[in-house]
Amino acid sequence: MSDAHNIIRFRDVSVRYGAHTALSNLSLDIPCGSITAILGPNGAGKSTFLRACLGWLPLSKGEIRIGDKHLEHALPRLAYLPQRQSIDWDFPITVKGVVEQGRYPRLKPWQRFQKVDHIAVNHALEELGITSLADRQISQLSAGQQQRVFLARALAQGADIFLLDEPFTGLDVTATEELAHILRSWELQGRTVMAAVHDFGLAKSAFSRGILLANKLIAEGPILTVLTEQNIEAAYKTSQVRDADPLKHVRSALFPS
Repeated sequence: MSDAHNIIRFRDVSVRYGAHTALSNLSLDIPCGSITAILGPNGAGKSTFLRACLGWLPLSKGEIRIGDKHLEHALPRLAYLPQRQSIDWDFPITVKGVVEQGRYPRLKPWQRFQKVDHIAVNHALEELGITSLADRQISQLSAGQQQRVFLARALAQGADIFLLDEPFTGLDVTATEELAHILRSWELQGRTVMAAVHDFGLAKSAFSRGILLANKLIAEGPILTVLTEQNIEAAYKTSQVRDADPLKHVRSALFPS
């Protein structure tokens, strides 16, 4: 695929925390309009990968480019959905209030919402099917509804690249299927999604592309070519996982007998 169709480019990227190397010599491209699962054992660098894209972590070496711009010029195009456990769900704010937060970076100091801001918020609520929940407190929602609220906030922001950190964690089967359906529909609309995912079976069924990490790149590309037994064994062999058979749950999900 030509560079013209790659929206994110990693070139020889390394990220270190002190003496620990979280990502080492990573070079890869993310195609525009793709949904990509970021995979690997615990501690493999999945969250670090997303935070590096956001510019939140200094790179020990290498470069990340978004489109044809340097990373620091591209942040308005990026939207981030953090892990659920990092959010204070008891904070007294309504659904609409959360979605409105997506517009704040676009406002000048002391500027009130303009018509375009209200339109963006209402469109996001409508697309995620949560208009009827607009006046509800987020603490009153189910886990699946809460995730849709934060996806709506990302849409209201006007982003076209969405970085999701373990978005399926804590969701029941129905909510998981609904979220997977949303992400697949976004791919059809040409939106670019990267999501850290720990469930290999879910990644195989819901995502078109994958990146398999073990603090370095093990494999990347179409999801079925990434999630091979050979690649997964290489990822776990490289990782710091201490288990008599760390691949047992992966094999059962991906390679049923």
